[in-house]
Amino acid sequence: MKLRISGMLAIAAFVVSCLLGSAQSLARNAYITNFFSNNVSVIDTATNAVIATVSVGIDPLGIAVTPDGREAYVTNSNSPGTVSVIETATDTVTGTIPVSAFPYGVAVNPDGSKVYVASGNPGTVSVINTIAKKVTARIPVGIGPGGVAVSPDGKRVYVTDLLSNTVSIINAVTNTLIATIPVGIEPIGVAVSPDGRKVYVANAASNVPLAGSTVSV
Repeated sequence: MKLRISGMLAIAAFVVSCLLGSAQSLARNAYITNFFSNNVSVIDTATNAVIATVSVGIDPLGIAVTPDGREAYVTNSNSPGTVSVIETATDTVTGTIPVSAFPYGVAVNPDGSKVYVASGNPGTVSVINTIAKKVTARIPVGIGPGGVAVSPDGKRVYVTDLLSNTVSIINAVTNTLIATIPVGIEPIGVAVSPDGRKVYVANAASNVPLAGSTVSV
């Protein structure tokens, strides 16, 4: 099933999913990556004012906040790839975790124990243990992985493969690729419904020239 939307909205869907994380974790502050400035802006959502700026790695792109709101994980997309860990209580970087080159999308599982990072070279998803602050698994996926989303029960991870025009589905218990689903052209953003029954994928390029982009369901 595909729903047609504008091209800019498809791209925006990926950006928002990376920058905002879960609504519960960001009730107070929003964390926004600044790609060209190599930092993260912290915005007080009550006043809409920037209250802090945190320096991270080179070309930060994706960001996800843990469910308890204590940490934010930032993908520094320039090679070699790293993830910066921000402690939200102090808005300081407390660690840098090496991952595969060119990391983009990032997502935290519901209990906050794992962080999933999609990297483009090679096409892999790095699994970070949030207690040990290290990569415990690397899972091969399609070409050009970008967006990442975790199911509400934490058992499935969905990754958009931009250059493969597919979505990779990972079993989060075994850290294995269990399915590859064809979607629209250049899938970027991905989100799972609250009940876990549907996955929505924003496709940046259209199946019909000049007709706008699509969302695959």
